[in-house]
Amino acid sequence: MVGKCYRGKILKLLRQDWMVAVLFLAPSLIGFAIFYLIPFVMGFFYSFQDSAVDGSFVGFDNYHELLASGSFRKAASNTFLFTGISVPLIVVLSLLFAILLNQKLFIRNWLQTAFVLPLVVPVASIVMMWQILFDWNGTVNVWMQSMHIERIDWMKSDWSMGVLVVVYTWKNIGYNIILFLAGLQSIPKDYYETADIEGAGRFHKLIHITLVYLTPTMFFVVLMSIINSFKVFRETYLIAGDYPHDRIYILQHYMNNMFLSLDIQKLTAAATLMVGFILISVTVMLSIERRFRQFMD
Repeated sequence: MVGKCYRGKILKLLRQDWMVAVLFLAPSLIGFAIFYLIPFVMGFFYSFQDSAVDGSFVGFDNYHELLASGSFRKAASNTFLFTGISVPLIVVLSLLFAILLNQKLFIRNWLQTAFVLPLVVPVASIVMMWQILFDWNGTVNVWMQSMHIERIDWMKSDWSMGVLVVVYTWKNIGYNIILFLAGLQSIPKDYYETADIEGAGRFHKLIHITLVYLTPTMFFVVLMSIINSFKVFRETYLIAGDYPHDRIYILQHYMNNMFLSLDIQKLTAAATLMVGFILISVTVMLSIERRFRQFMD
């Protein structure tokens, strides 16, 4: 009798929506905890020790040593420079292309395919294509030479940052365009029809209707663009190797080199600072977005 009672309670519990959701999410949550959350927490504690094995607590010594490192400061400044250039650029371009694709164009399907295609192309193929373009004997230099312009060693000069921005923009712009298109198509057409009746021009509708109602989507796009800008290491590593030109030596290069030299303390301290910066950025963006929604309501 008692067994039946417990069995009934368990069945009743399993029928609840939140329990069903937990059961479906459990495999992903367990995998996230094992491969991401637990290693990060362990690394966070290692960043306050002098050794990963039987280490003693040294406080913020590892962070002081890290911030005093010229290599880390150079990697951090390059990373922030890259994010500061690439994120505004990709947001503006993706918004413009989304507005264009939201119109009735006869080549709209072709353009949508062209923008989404980089999302499904393997990174190695992307890198090979850009190497063909920007190599010393690549396509771009051949074009420049045909126009009697001196060749540029793109990946071994300050131009390498520009190449990296172009690769990042080309690789991620399709995802942002999809998000902006979804936001544009969710704006009621009645607003534009009312504006047309009142004689509003295109610029007025863009500023006072499109951008206003796209603001929540824009916050999310900016957020994802910032996060993706910290994931550009694969492309940079495959194009330029372990020690690229100083202009594109970013935080992931620094952490990768610390891993190869088994300097776990600097590695974990750098990873903690980078995650902390991302969390602060996400928190600030969500706070601004929440206040904007309250203002709109």
